[in-house]
Formats: sequence, structure tokens, C-alpha cells
Amino acid sequence: MAPPRTRRRGGQAVKVVVTGPFAAGKTTLIRTISEITVLSTERDVTDSTRRRKAETTVAMDFGRITIDRDLVLYLFGTPGQERFDFMWEILGEGMIGYLVLIDAEREDSIEEAAGIHEAFRRMARVPYVVALNRSSGDDHALVERVRTRLQIPGDVAILSCDATDKESVKKVLLALLYAVLDDVEAAAVRV
Repeated sequence: MAPPRTRRRGGQAVKVVVTGPFAAGKTTLIRTISEITVLSTERDVTDSTRRRKAETTVAMDFGRITIDRDLVLYLFGTPGQERFDFMWEILGEGMIGYLVLIDAEREDSIEEAAGIHEAFRRMARVPYVVALNRSSGDDHALVERVRTRLQIPGDVAILSCDATDKESVKKVLLALLYAVLDDVEAAAVRV
């Protein structure tokens, strides 16, 4: 059963969640693509993770992108630290799909992503894609390591991504939208 969708002037507004480990680039990705000023709940980091970055998302990031006059994506970014994991389910409610963003330059990012990915798979059976931020795009060994560690089926896309590049972010979001469309079409055939 498809999650409820919010009606919007002339089209649909749908919810997409951007999740992943701490410092993977989720806030940056949403800021790169959003057509509105991103609502962000970042606070100063006060623990040992401060060496990675000065601020962290404590509740969510929110952005919006208009795909066409019939479709608007509301982007909800999750906190990456486990101590804020109670927000994952709140933000995941009603999503049509999600994106798992991993920092390809950090092995611990892959390990942290495994737990987050598993939580989202248990939460909702919706399409998803995985994006490897800061990846060169030609590292097949990295893709296979991520696929194996996160137990990602072969039909789920794992894409390279530069969270600071609008075209790269568009490519990842389009891959997610195509996965959602494929899921809708498959559900229609089963009916």
C-alpha cells in the first residue's frame, strides 16, 4: 500500500528522506538542491566527534525541489548520530522513498550506515538508493563492499555523488524517483 501523499496546487508533494551517518553530507546535499532556504536544526558539536565537523543536525533538515508542475519533493534530512535516532521514525513516516548517503572516504561511515539502513528497512518497505559522497565513481570494489556490508540487493542503485554539485544530486534523486515509479508499476501489475 502506498503511503499517503499531500495534495498541492496542481500536483503532488511527496516526502523523501535523506539519511546516513554523521558527517556524510546530508545537510550539504539538501542545501545544494533545495529551491528554498533550508530549515536546519544544526547545533554545535560538544563531544569527541567535533574533530570531524563543528555542527550537527539534531532534529532534521528540510528543503524542497520542484520536479515539474505536477511533482514537488519535500526533502527531510535525518540526524546522523545514533543519540538522535528517535527522529528517524518520525521523519520516515509517509515517505515515498529514501536515500542513504555515505561518506566514501571514511570506512567508519560504511559501518555506521549499516545500522541506519537496517533501521529504515524495518521501518518501511519503500524504494531507496545509496549514494557514495566524495566517490570518484569508478571504484567498483567500494561499491561491492558497500553492497555486501549493507546487504543491498542487486536491483538497488549505488551511485557516486558529490553533495556539493547540483547535477550530481539531481542524478541521485532521479534514480530514487525512477525506483519509486518502478515500485508503483510493479504494484499495479500485482493488483
